[in-house]
Amino acid sequence: QVQVVESGGGLVQAGGSLRLSCATSRSIFSINSMGWYRQAPGKQRELVASITSGGSTNYVDSVKGRFTISRDNAKNSVYLQMNSLKPEDTAVYYCNINGRVTFASSRSDYWGQGTQVTVSS
Repeated sequence: QVQVVESGGGLVQAGGSLRLSCATSRSIFSINSMGWYRQAPGKQRELVASITSGGSTNYVDSVKGRFTISRDNAKNSVYLQMNSLKPEDTAVYYCNINGRVTFASSRSDYWGQGTQVTVSS
């Protein structure tokens, strides 16, 4: 069983910055991709940013130029640096890790419990 733990959320004023961190409770044999999703009240969960094992990144248009995703393969960790935050960035942010826990296991998605990010105007 793999637990995914996020940290770094909080309350910040518009224009401020936050850094989200995500780590797994155990080592993972193979990670395909890691990413951050968010879900605002009354809205569907959306992909904010993702990064592949090779380091390729992808961002939703609304955060391009403001957010940066990075990963530490040795620590099975992924980070999201969020700058120039806007009230519309307010949401619960979820970490996703797609990979195989062991050599024999199939590729699966692992989710964290979410961390609240609130941006005040």
